Amino acid sequence: MTLLGGAAAWPVAARAQQPAMPVVGFLSSRSPGESALDVAGFQQGLAQAGYVENQTVAIEYRWAENRYDRLPAMAADLVGRQVAVIAALGGPVTALAVKAATKTVPFAFITGVDPVKLGLVASFARPGGNATGVNMFITAIEAKRLGLLRELVPSAARVAVIVNPNSPELDSQLSDLQTGAGAIGWELQILRVGSEAEFDAAFATLGQSAVQALLVAADRQDHISSDRKPKRKARSLFYSNAKPRAVCSLTRRSQSRCRLMFPDKARLRRLPLRLQTKLF
Repeated sequence: MTLLGGAAAWPVAARAQQPAMPVVGFLSSRSPGESALDVAGFQQGLAQAGYVENQTVAIEYRWAENRYDRLPAMAADLVGRQVAVIAALGGPVTALAVKAATKTVPFAFITGVDPVKLGLVASFARPGGNATGVNMFITAIEAKRLGLLRELVPSAARVAVIVNPNSPELDSQLSDLQTGAGAIGWELQILRVGSEAEFDAAFATLGQSAVQALLVAADRQDHISSDRKPKRKARSLFYSNAKPRAVCSLTRRSQSRCRLMFPDKARLRRLPLRLQTKLF
């Protein structure tokens, strides 16, 4: 009976000695509905590395629902739960929140602005610290996107730009935009939209302005959570005035897309192929 009792205790003891399942933190400035592709890709990447959710790894998800002010507390919560690593998605504002919350827990980020300028890493060659990530250089091409608009509507003189005033890369974006506009002789009308509800006021302002084109500046909150809304509103606004106009924004895959609201098909065919393929 002693032997039997000892044998029965072996599985219990073995289970007690098994290492705890690693826990990964997943922090996003966005909502679950907007992030389905991100989550699927994240889980696929883990699986390729041998980690299957709820089998060999646990994932703690945190969603700021496009309210940046929630991020610091959420980052601190994940650190307090002693996660092994944190995936910081939804723009540099998420990475900055994680960086402020911990100097020891490693985290990976994706950003469209220079991470060195933001203070996320020391340099590209030697990031240092506990951060690593991918820089997509989205905000560094704002001036080039203005150039694309100019090729679509060369007669334009005044262009509206929608920016997110809560974005950490706002100053850099505005500087690049003003430099690019000055180089081609354009006047910019800056509209600051920090939430979904503010689009109505922004487009009401546009309806009273003599702008010939619209650029939606690169920002995680604006071009993902509100990607369809500015295009739909712009279409309604521009079709109310029979003048050639264009709207340029980013897609969910961070690709620049521009649309002529009243296209001259003959002129479009004369555009370089690289521009024709960017029209939708």
